[in-house]
Amino acid sequence: MSQRMKRLLPLAMFLMTGALVAPSANADLTHRLTTSTQLTVDAAYTSGTRLGSTYTVSGNNIKVSDSAHFGTMTAGTATAAATQDLGGYEINTAGSAFSFSESWTQGDAINPIGTGVDVASGVVADMPAYGTNFTSSGGVAGTLAGTITSAGVMTLTAGGAGTSATGQFVSEITVR
Repeated sequence: MSQRMKRLLPLAMFLMTGALVAPSANADLTHRLTTSTQLTVDAAYTSGTRLGSTYTVSGNNIKVSDSAHFGTMTAGTATAAATQDLGGYEINTAGSAFSFSESWTQGDAINPIGTGVDVASGVVADMPAYGTNFTSSGGVAGTLAGTITSAGVMTLTAGGAGTSATGQFVSEITVR
């Protein structure tokens, strides 16, 4: 190695070492901790649809039997649904094609006014067994509670009818 190369060698090594060192980075770091509880008291409710009585009959080449009648519905009372009175049928022209269809649906009994819904302390204990109806009453907070300590410990306590309790802890780290 020549004299001149020996003198340039330390400079070359210095330049090579400097090229391998990465420049320092500058970043913002954000750390956020969030805790929350949500306590909700909704209305307790019921819903029901009364089923009414229905009767249908149809056919071809069918007639009412002697001393009989078409099937009918007999009107209900203040607390009873309509009932069915069966008819008597026979083929009108023997040997000819015929069709016959009969359908009966027994309706629900009728509850007297003022019965069918019991609400006590914000709870709907039972609902009417008829009619399209919607019954609601304010829910019951009862023992519903939620706490968060300064250490981030959550305690949720179930409540009464129509309540919900939700607790949440979020840890978020952002690097920019």
